[in-house]
Amino acid sequence: MINLGEYQELIIKRFTSVGAYLNEEIEEDDDILLPKAQIPKDANVGDKIKVFVYNDSKDRVIATINRPKITLGELAHLMVVDTTKIGSFLDWGLEKDLFLPFAETIGSVEKGKEYLVGLYIDKSNRLCATMKIKDMLRADSDFRENKIAKGTIYSINRDIGAFVAVEDKYDGLIQKKELIGAYDVGDSIEVRINKVLEDGKLDLSLRDRSYIQMDTDGKVIMKKLKENGGSLPLGDKSSPDAIRKELKMSKAGFKRAIGRLYKEGIIIISDNGIKLKK
Repeated sequence: MINLGEYQELIIKRFTSVGAYLNEEIEEDDDILLPKAQIPKDANVGDKIKVFVYNDSKDRVIATINRPKITLGELAHLMVVDTTKIGSFLDWGLEKDLFLPFAETIGSVEKGKEYLVGLYIDKSNRLCATMKIKDMLRADSDFRENKIAKGTIYSINRDIGAFVAVEDKYDGLIQKKELIGAYDVGDSIEVRINKVLEDGKLDLSLRDRSYIQMDTDGKVIMKKLKENGGSLPLGDKSSPDAIRKELKMSKAGFKRAIGRLYKEGIIIISDNGIKLKK
């Protein structure tokens, strides 16, 4: 059986003016065309040739010796080369660009930007891209807690957090409280593995371990204090949103950092906020 979206070794059955027709066995029907320009020199009927099977511009199943950037069931970062009302077209290394249907798009996509997508076969037996890759991600990583890894944000739910394809293979989540800063679908980020959950999925953080992050947060607070004449109207009673807006950190991180600065005698904490100690 000839499998769309996969590499296969097929037999050359016959030559025509437009190319060579291939199949798994000499006796089988439904041969597919390998265009004339791609036929290897000295090829003969009966020879086996490794090809990738896809759809041409008329949606006919066809073979190519060229290597696409993605195959069926895989994930890859592909660049948007055009956008339309019904979807976008991606560069996947073949003559015909890969179609990303609007229904398979998460958020909005921009021409010239790369997105992590999977390859699937639609109801019309055509190869298409999808940004809905959650079911294509694995939950069998060997990561340990506090391991640093790279990932790609593949979806964002403002009430839950950012969903991340860790190493573009494993499913992970940065919870809302940890999602500090402005991020978009398609962003490549560095994460720390907070915890490996029972189902194998990964709980992630954009921040380093608390005792390291405390130093970083403390420096941010000190810089902001100096920029504001030595005081900030932020304290224990300030809302998480106010702290996040001013300092781009969580309230928990803010409290840890000012606690250390207070113990070191650097700041004074009052009902009105914090200020540098003279």
